[in-house]
Amino acid sequence: MIENLITCVSRKKNADYLQFIPSTSLDVTPGIRNTPTLLYMHVPFCEELCPYCSFNRVVFQEGLAREYYRALRKEILMYKSQGYDFQALYVGGGTPTILIDELEEAIHLIKENYHISEISVETNPNHLTNHNIERLKNMGVNRLSVGVQTFDNGILKALERYHKYGSGEEIVDRLKYTQGRFDTLNIDMIFNFPTQTMEILENDLSTLIGLGVDQITYYPLMVSAYTKDVMSKKLGVVNYEKGNKLYFKITEMLSAHYKASTAWCFSRNEPVVGVIEKTQNSKLKTQNSAEGRPVTPIIDEYVVHYDEYAGIGSGSIGYLNGSAYANTFDIRAYIDQVNRGMLPITGKRVFSIKERLSYDFLMKLFGLSLDIEQMSVRNKVNAYRYLWPEILFFRLTGGLKKSGNVLHLTRKGQYYWVLMMREFFIGVNNFRDFCRAEIISKNQISREIK
Repeated sequence: MIENLITCVSRKKNADYLQFIPSTSLDVTPGIRNTPTLLYMHVPFCEELCPYCSFNRVVFQEGLAREYYRALRKEILMYKSQGYDFQALYVGGGTPTILIDELEEAIHLIKENYHISEISVETNPNHLTNHNIERLKNMGVNRLSVGVQTFDNGILKALERYHKYGSGEEIVDRLKYTQGRFDTLNIDMIFNFPTQTMEILENDLSTLIGLGVDQITYYPLMVSAYTKDVMSKKLGVVNYEKGNKLYFKITEMLSAHYKASTAWCFSRNEPVVGVIEKTQNSKLKTQNSAEGRPVTPIIDEYVVHYDEYAGIGSGSIGYLNGSAYANTFDIRAYIDQVNRGMLPITGKRVFSIKERLSYDFLMKLFGLSLDIEQMSVRNKVNAYRYLWPEILFFRLTGGLKKSGNVLHLTRKGQYYWVLMMREFFIGVNNFRDFCRAEIISKNQISREIK
């Protein structure tokens, strides 16, 4: 009952929040000093497209991809002219390692112009070769995130991943080969596939524990309106009601070996206090080492640790100074606009103070705790005055507990936040699908006119 209510309310709120004002070009606000800011770089190219994925991605064409990277490097420098500096870089896709030489050139440019101390890059199992690993290490990549989703061969075949990335056993061998070569090796997994039984999930978890990887991110299946139809043909209809049991089995089996970094990310390494010394393969430092603030590994949901993030590349989304914005999803339009010296922003939304606080409430508590006093100081308002209905609801339902000024998620609350983040990302996926549909429609009209 409560889970259904949380899902429905989250779905409605996300639909409201993800209403961007369209525009042919919009600027970002100038950079704010002393605000930790992350740079997200999107590379939309894949060898083949997975049926469950709603990220902005297209089938790889080398000529288009190299042209895209040339534009991307121009956009990288646009943020410097706006006064921005970035402390971390997250490269997502698509498959960012599909053109390793272009990726290397882009990362080198970013490191030359910004004070980057941590770099995370996504990849797929077939790209875990010695050549790629060495190139990534030389780029200064601290964290490699590998999209595995499951080791079950039946599901891999249904998802059209078996012929691309190999069997579950072959993927395990590739992960063994990669483990220990980066500060953090993260494995992305998915739970609640329609044909995923508890036995299949337990086998996947046992495999992960046996590998001893540094970090595991276990996403719930997040199906957009478009991928819902595709997934139902491949695997059947998604039953969200069984997600609860699957999620608690994940937390139960991982708890002896991993510590939760967020409601769905689990890290083996304990936080390190002080400065992590610079080595040949690690450039991670603590910005506030004098205060002895813990350093935690970067995670896929970088919004938990970074209040501000800029999005570059086609289809990327950024959040700067209380405004969310989206770059055009049309790759050709992206390249043309950047080449004209314009930021490729296609839509923007300025959040009200209530919306900013609600966004922070969701994102920060997804990281398991939130200091309500610090939130008030940062936003220069009494945050509790705006958020007391949400805080009261989750305390009464057993999702939150309070210690001084700090709110903490309970075990039950962690699943509530998984539900809300699932709905948030489904909303983002629906927004992406809508933007891509608009592009297809415009292209069809253009061809008919010609």
